[in-house]
Amino acid sequence: MGTTSETFRFVDLFAGLGGFHVALDELGGRGVFAAEWAPTLNALYKVNFGIDAWGDLNDLNSDEIIARSVPDHHVLTAGFPCQPFSKAGDQLGFRDTNQGNLFFKVHDILRVKRPLHFILENVPNILKHDGGRTRTTIIRMLEELGYSVDVEHFSPHEFGIPQVRNRAYFVGSLKGLDYFEWPAKHKGPTEIHWVLHQEAHSRRAIPEQTLRAIDMWGDFLRRSPAALKLPSFPIWAMEFGATYPYEDETPPGVWASRPVWGLRQMGFKGSFGQSLECTIDEQITRIPSHANRAGDFHFPQWKRTFIRQNREFYQANRPWIDPWLEKWRPQDFHSSFQKLEWNAQGEERDIDNFVLQVRASGLRVKRPTTSPSLIAFTETQVPILGANLAGKRRYMTPAECAELQCLGGIQLPASDINAYKALGNAVNAQVVKAIAERLLCKLIRPTPIINSDLEPLRATA
Repeated sequence: MGTTSETFRFVDLFAGLGGFHVALDELGGRGVFAAEWAPTLNALYKVNFGIDAWGDLNDLNSDEIIARSVPDHHVLTAGFPCQPFSKAGDQLGFRDTNQGNLFFKVHDILRVKRPLHFILENVPNILKHDGGRTRTTIIRMLEELGYSVDVEHFSPHEFGIPQVRNRAYFVGSLKGLDYFEWPAKHKGPTEIHWVLHQEAHSRRAIPEQTLRAIDMWGDFLRRSPAALKLPSFPIWAMEFGATYPYEDETPPGVWASRPVWGLRQMGFKGSFGQSLECTIDEQITRIPSHANRAGDFHFPQWKRTFIRQNREFYQANRPWIDPWLEKWRPQDFHSSFQKLEWNAQGEERDIDNFVLQVRASGLRVKRPTTSPSLIAFTETQVPILGANLAGKRRYMTPAECAELQCLGGIQLPASDINAYKALGNAVNAQVVKAIAERLLCKLIRPTPIINSDLEPLRATA
């Protein structure tokens, strides 16, 4: 796949679909080792890149095995597991014995093999995880090996690619980083149409309730007065008509302090104005899930703000919201469909003009200039194209999502769900390439290397 003569050698750890490989191959590098534990992706790596990938990096369990099994190389790349550091997970970090400690395996290979450079990728929350101590630990450990280290975060949309997907990148060099500059970010217009295949058909139908939820919120947008600026905060329909306490006390606090009656006989109302003149067990079902968790005796400021904003919005707009509530009964929908994230301020309020995504935080509506961040999808979180974008409402296909990750030239897993999941975990090849061509500028040259070139470029232990 390379476009120039071989100029450097690289290894691709936690390789997934091979986003690092695609990027460095385009710069003239040659992959000499890869590791990927998922059997399907491991086999696919051979198909796409001709390399028999290693399986579990934990099997490289001694310096001797690392030295023998991992070839000498100039550049190490690794998108080490992000789940332990993601805000969407438990944030156990290095204490996650299954995945969080795999950074140390990367560290072991750097220590034994001493490549000139590395590029590591992870979720941006790793920079703030554990009060910043995780970032400090990673940088300190890498610097103790003799590397100069820098870190920055980038999103594909900052490179003209229509996807918002913020990721942290660590770069390092044994030769110092005085020469290195991060690529310039630019937030010019992007357009999702260039990744869409107009004749494409999703092999999976959108569930009927999802379609009804889209229709419901589409009607909400149509009913909203043109002069009204829609909220930039998440719209929580379950707060429309609710009056339960949330500022100085909370429903769980009331239930704990008044275990017989709870909120009964206090005149409060729950989700969608439901009466709380009922048993505590019934009260719990009539309080929104974001407000009924046992032990939540004090809501954080952001939650109190969202509750207050939604109640004020409802009271100011009841003349058109109440008929909408009566027609659609959003309380009969799954809780994810009871919330709307309107990320298209100022646009025409036709929901079929947009890219949609169902998330726990609600139905997210984004301009067609950018796609929602590709994540390790569950079946419900694949981006949906509005009918005005794709002729009819449909899921983005794996091939279109691959274009968003700049991986359009590789073979994907046969199963759509496996393909979506792998793409959600992949690195964006063009973002990596923009970083790598600056980091590796002294290695990228028009003449090929020979074996004897490698040893002088490696630092002595």
